[in-house]
Amino acid sequence: MGDGLDRREVLQGAAAAGVAGVLGGGSGGGRTRAPALFVSHGSPMVALDADAYPRALRTFGDGAGSVKALVVVSAHWETPGEVRVTSSAQPPLIHDFYGFPQALYRLRYGAPGAPSLAADIVSRLSGAGVKAVADGERGWDHGTWIPLLHMFPQAMLPVVQVSMPLDASPAEVAKLGEALRPLRAEGVLLMGSGGIVHNLRRVNFHHKDASPEPWAQAFDTWVAEKLEARDFTGLQSWLDAPNGRLAHPRAEHLLPLYFVLGAALPEDRLTPVFEGFHHGTLSMRSFALRA
Repeated sequence: MGDGLDRREVLQGAAAAGVAGVLGGGSGGGRTRAPALFVSHGSPMVALDADAYPRALRTFGDGAGSVKALVVVSAHWETPGEVRVTSSAQPPLIHDFYGFPQALYRLRYGAPGAPSLAADIVSRLSGAGVKAVADGERGWDHGTWIPLLHMFPQAMLPVVQVSMPLDASPAEVAKLGEALRPLRAEGVLLMGSGGIVHNLRRVNFHHKDASPEPWAQAFDTWVAEKLEARDFTGLQSWLDAPNGRLAHPRAEHLLPLYFVLGAALPEDRLTPVFEGFHHGTLSMRSFALRA
């Protein structure tokens, strides 16, 4: 590299310099409010795909505007006690899946972390009455890095992951989004990564393009209708929806949805990113809220 700094060193230096260093200092104009985004991340195998779903994520990333950093709540990180926030300058990548082709385990996503943004997040959550601590060892699970691999393949934007409280309610997760909502005005994209329908016992692993099961389609449609009507409070009663418990034996993949809804603004419009199913029961419905 000669005497110059490489891209990673420059970005890590910015991450360490403070929130202003990550997001662009000052309080003047020129900022664009970042979207809030929900992604159904599906099977880890989508990391290797080049079909309609990854193309849709890339299209969203290309049109996301002047995003300065990413804050992600993933279905794959629940913590007892405090909410934890990744705070190292370079969090490790976690390949938290088993029995897949070796090509998946060789994938890397080398985006920087953002220690000062992590500290700011801890402060905002604590101020909202949510116990939160920085975690300098935790890395990013596949619910975080696989969608970002397609959305922002250059891996230049700083990323911070925030855990969900173990066995949280939708309202508790929405509170995280409410507390971090102001970061959108600073150019921080808030992302929830999970799945609108997620029951691994009912997945047709042998046929990615299998037709959706009627019960899965019914729950997905219920969610879509609630979103379209902006009935975000009604969406918290997901167990009363058609096939609610069948769609989610545990709620962890649905809960990131409420992080995104908690970050919503009255002027946001709902923008579809992708609609469809993989493997018969995995709804890949993804959408953005943007002003």
